[in-house]
Amino acid sequence: MPEELKILIVASEAVPFAKTGGLADVTGALPKALAHLGVDVRLILPKYPSKGNFDLTGVNRRIKVPISDRLEPVRVFSGAANGVKAYFIESDKYYDRPELYGDTKGDYKDNAERFTLFSRAVLEALPHLHHWRPDIIHCNDWQSALVPLFLKTVYQDNPFYSSIATLFTIHNLAYQGVFGADNFHLLTGLSKKEIFNINGLEFYGKLNFIKGGLLYADTLSTVSKKYAEEIQTEEYGCGLEGVLISRRDELYGVLNGIDYTDWDPAEDEFISRKFKVGDFEDKEEDKKALLAEVNLPYKKTAPLIGIVSRLAAQKGFDLLAEVIDELMQEDLRIVLLGTGTEADHKLFTEISERHKGKIAVLFKYDNATAHKIYAGSDMFLMPSRYEPCGLGQMISLKYGTIPVVRATGGLADTICEFDHRGRRGNGFVFEDPSGAELLSTIKRALAAYRDKRIWKAMVKRAQSADFSWDRSAKEYLKLYKYAIAKRKRKK
Repeated sequence: MPEELKILIVASEAVPFAKTGGLADVTGALPKALAHLGVDVRLILPKYPSKGNFDLTGVNRRIKVPISDRLEPVRVFSGAANGVKAYFIESDKYYDRPELYGDTKGDYKDNAERFTLFSRAVLEALPHLHHWRPDIIHCNDWQSALVPLFLKTVYQDNPFYSSIATLFTIHNLAYQGVFGADNFHLLTGLSKKEIFNINGLEFYGKLNFIKGGLLYADTLSTVSKKYAEEIQTEEYGCGLEGVLISRRDELYGVLNGIDYTDWDPAEDEFISRKFKVGDFEDKEEDKKALLAEVNLPYKKTAPLIGIVSRLAAQKGFDLLAEVIDELMQEDLRIVLLGTGTEADHKLFTEISERHKGKIAVLFKYDNATAHKIYAGSDMFLMPSRYEPCGLGQMISLKYGTIPVVRATGGLADTICEFDHRGRRGNGFVFEDPSGAELLSTIKRALAAYRDKRIWKAMVKRAQSADFSWDRSAKEYLKLYKYAIAKRKRKK
């Protein structure tokens, strides 16, 4: 194993260059943590319209990428952020758009073409990166899932590519990149007879991109150990549990981390009063400031429950809506920050109007407000029906805001039930996805909150938890080395 491992992380989004969700947080933070461990890690993603002041330079002349029956010209740019080098695939025709994957009308109709081109362009670009060749390519989600497929088929006999290993990470199996079978012609160099079948990319008569990663990558991972188990079941496997079971010996769960340079109440520039472990008075000042900002009255004995989330069905807020009227008979406040469908907005608008003075609902995502909610809340609610990893519960722990979660995926791996007798646990957990179970769990949290001695001990314990990327990066290093060794054995 070379002393300086060369890793290329392929993703459709990454902080600080482009973001729609948690994938960008992961692919932005993991390279920084790997670089701190002394490896040569680089990132590659599409070149979207710039939302930041990044100095990009051309790497090479225009290259031509095979797609369908033509060669599509693209350019490769390089840049850097947070000490990590990044490459960008430029094609204004495909990536110069207001949003990454779609607009208010839905997904872009040519997403199959856009991300087939991206996956193929990544491989075509490699020989032009100033004599730099990765030992392993780390692909993420369906948008880059064709990279392992192309590498093991079209490029398998090319000496430049033959020793490159692959790791494919599933961030959310519900998003698979499923397109009509008529898009197969985009996959230049592949035989439809050999690839488009139940043991290949075929999925109920359609073309399934994520199967490319699941079937052809040397090693697979997902973002928590619990989720790695769950996706091998019919309930969570989204129709691909059979494929995952067939590769269960190559499937690993590596919990995401959080970047404590961004999420630390002792250094947080967004919050009213910075605080360290045990600074309960300062945290209370953040609560007062947040409540004033969202026009809710402060009451010393009334806990504040914070929510920062998409209002997607996955997130389980229908369970909250089911019991909200009974819950609001308790002496508490709720602040919700997030967006969803028009129906979601209508539902929570009606709830907030019914319980004026106790619930504030903000239909947006605003980073500064998110920081204030993590800092100023007493509890943080995540009633997810499924949650591959979840970052909110780990962030809230750092801010001494106690999570109330359903035991699924990464929530089950990070939050354990508070035990009054043993003084153990860092949150409140329920198993059954029902409104009754959620209500009962919140009431347990409220009872604990009223005992200030118990509550303060739990808050201190929560703030001392370590979910930094350093630990997760070391786990990924093990997987990289395993995949490389496996690839060498097969040569």
